Amino acid sequence: MLQKYDDRNASIKVWIKDQLVDRKNAMVSVFDSSVQGGDAVWEGIRVYRHGVFCLDRHLDRLEDSARAMAFSDIPSREFIKNAIFETLRVNQMTDDIHIRLTLSRGEKITSGMDPRLNSYGSTLIVLAEWKPPVYDNDKGIKIITSSIRRNSPMNLDSKIHHNNLINNILAKIQANHAGADDALMLDNYGFISEMNGTNIFIVKDNVLHTPHPDACLHGITRALIIETAKDLNIDVRERNISLTELYSADEAFGTGSMGELTPIYEVDGRAIYDRRKNHITSILSDAFHKLAINYCTKF
Repeated sequence: MLQKYDDRNASIKVWIKDQLVDRKNAMVSVFDSSVQGGDAVWEGIRVYRHGVFCLDRHLDRLEDSARAMAFSDIPSREFIKNAIFETLRVNQMTDDIHIRLTLSRGEKITSGMDPRLNSYGSTLIVLAEWKPPVYDNDKGIKIITSSIRRNSPMNLDSKIHHNNLINNILAKIQANHAGADDALMLDNYGFISEMNGTNIFIVKDNVLHTPHPDACLHGITRALIIETAKDLNIDVRERNISLTELYSADEAFGTGSMGELTPIYEVDGRAIYDRRKNHITSILSDAFHKLAINYCTKF
């Protein structure tokens, strides 16, 4: 799976710190913490014609991550929302939009990792692009298991949605070389964690299973799928899941803002076969899209 470039994004305006600039001028300083050490937090947010999807949930997680990293300058929620809304309005964006919202610790007075060198306040970036879901959600995707492990709380807690994505990128490189769409990452105990860019669910005997959010991101779409499944009286269980259980699952799918809900049809050369023919993936996908309007903030 390789994303396609949309010509409409050639002339977009991007919010940097406190103003909108042309794409060609959308830059941060070489002294910015995001450049110096990946010292930043971010959110991927989707925009539908009804508004910005799950905006407050995303901003809650952004603030939680920034506070966990001891950011001293976190913009107010009103400021961030205004920056997002103004970016969308100026670019005349209303649907099939993806926002990459980034908050870095800001510019340093000199190079170094010490946060005490940050004297200019944080840097807020609102990058909104025309970008429909990046996966083929009709056909689905095939994945391979990566040898790269997902971060555990012993190392770098995945509940901090940080910009240090090297292990995910290395896993994605392995998937690319294997001719797969994405890579499955395991935790330090060998249980399934998530894919390099999305959470993962499996269905077995009419029960929906997903890994504990210990070594994986506590995804916004993931949480909404769990809530939706419970509303539909589908049994949901968060637990440790082995590779063998995934290989023998009736259904499997990934969730995330970039792709929404994406069926998985092959794992490590093994076909995922819905022998029960209950189509829980389709049921949840349909319900997700119908409910999306209820979680949108108009602008």
